[in-house]
Amino acid sequence: MELTVYLAGQIHDTWREDVKKKAKEKNLPLVFVAPQTNHERSDNIGEEILGQQPGNLYKDSAASDINNFRTQVLLQKSDIVIALFGEKYKQWNTAMDASTAIAMNKPTIIIRPESLIHSLKELSNKANVTVETVDQALDVIRYIFE
Repeated sequence: MELTVYLAGQIHDTWREDVKKKAKEKNLPLVFVAPQTNHERSDNIGEEILGQQPGNLYKDSAASDINNFRTQVLLQKSDIVIALFGEKYKQWNTAMDASTAIAMNKPTIIIRPESLIHSLKELSNKANVTVETVDQALDVIRYIFE
């Protein structure tokens, strides 16, 4: 059995590659999908497809429509969602993806540092599992295969 895992979280570092590497080391049969991790492509996709927009509000709106469409399709196709919350970047998109996954009744694992316990308490309460590390999240998934 192979599971598809959506990796929700900020796109400014290589945490997704770390997850993939660790999953491979643990011999987990997982396929990974994610939001668009090319920030420039994500910001410009509306104009790339729909053409020049009359201002930044419209440019962002067009890009958001297409990015949200992409995210919805990939979340629906996913068996599991891992939402990683870090301390370095604002986590609005992570929170949106995690709450959308929970509303879609997708099995959701939240990874968050101890410093975010209070600010994520309601979201953590709605998720299936909340952990502090990538390894813990992958161990939760590994348990499925026992």
